[in-house]
Amino acid sequence: MKKIALLILPVLILASCCPAVTVTVTNGTDSDRLPEMVELCSEQISGTLDLKDDESFIIRNEAGEEQPYQITSDAKVIFQVEMKAGESGTYTITKGQPSEYQTYACGRHYPARLDDFAWENDLVGFRAYGPALQAKGERGFGYDLFAKRGTDLPVIGKFYELNSGERNRSIYNELKQSDPQAAEDYLIDSMSFHVDHGYGMDAYAVGPNLGAGVTALVDEEIIYPWCYKEYEILDNGPLRMSFRLTFAPVTIGQDAEVVETRLITLDAGSYLNRTTVVYENLSQTRELVAGIVLRDKDGKEITDIQKGYIAYPAPSINFDKRNPDIDNGTHFVGHVYPEAMKQMKTVFHSEKEMKEERGGAPGHVLAYTDYEPGEEFTYYWGFGWDHSDMKTYGQWTGYLEKFAAQIKEPLIITVK
Repeated sequence: MKKIALLILPVLILASCCPAVTVTVTNGTDSDRLPEMVELCSEQISGTLDLKDDESFIIRNEAGEEQPYQITSDAKVIFQVEMKAGESGTYTITKGQPSEYQTYACGRHYPARLDDFAWENDLVGFRAYGPALQAKGERGFGYDLFAKRGTDLPVIGKFYELNSGERNRSIYNELKQSDPQAAEDYLIDSMSFHVDHGYGMDAYAVGPNLGAGVTALVDEEIIYPWCYKEYEILDNGPLRMSFRLTFAPVTIGQDAEVVETRLITLDAGSYLNRTTVVYENLSQTRELVAGIVLRDKDGKEITDIQKGYIAYPAPSINFDKRNPDIDNGTHFVGHVYPEAMKQMKTVFHSEKEMKEERGGAPGHVLAYTDYEPGEEFTYYWGFGWDHSDMKTYGQWTGYLEKFAAQIKEPLIITVK
């Protein structure tokens, strides 16, 4: 299996005596682009501008407006563009002190919530379950989803503050002693992030399955991954959030001490995470699956092996049992695969497995490939919510199709 190339390849900045770098970005395709990040080499920009250690630079578009940017942990300068079919745009980089930019992509570890690791951008949010949850024996294997609406600013910290904040916890614990029903009402109305308080919620069900899109190796059966063991934050905004999750060693077939790592990147303006998975200490090729858990058998899942994506409209959960008619909408979940997968299909669990092993989930929609020892497997996964700006399933599958086509035809970047 080949390693996946970056979406935008680094380009050579030509030496120039001018105190500016000019970047021309061209959409050479016949379709409009989704928002995406241009990536440049920061060292080449610094060298061309002859920046000293205490100096920085400003990026401006053709209208002279300052363009927010970020220097990433892997020494790239990134900034976001949107381009019409056949359109070009020119950006000028000069010495100067940039403005303080609003953060749109960020994340952190939440030890008070059993080691959740949660992250978000201006459109969507996610979480992965950690070692404290696993120590309790709870089986939350897959990724969870935080739906957002009405704001492009970070809100996940508010979710956790409601749920785990000292003041709310104190009130709840006092009510439990005097009025258990009032305590339950307070938990739902004032503390739970499973209720929409005006800017989104977690109404997605995970459990002992692949959730919204983890990968797993196969040894006759799927080897479901437990919760992550360690995390490392690499980038934390304003435009890109990236981090690495490392998992505890497991035995797969004859191979002991197999360690999985995931490098997850979420950019502002994207519904999809870019994730690169590596398994260490494997001695032979193994089948690998990437999947989305099903919550019904309505047959609405889509597999398109030619266009390279899978999709599923996941029904939401109503956690407020006092109000059974609440509709929390639909999560349109999807994956995009830059490389050809060998098979895509829906797999249903037996009645026994569904009830006893998979938390009531009837099955998964899966994409299959062969994983070679030591190689990288890269794919994209994420979701949209019909209570926000992804209104229909057709809109979602159209987004996935365009995204899949876009990563195969990078923008053309010239730098002078």
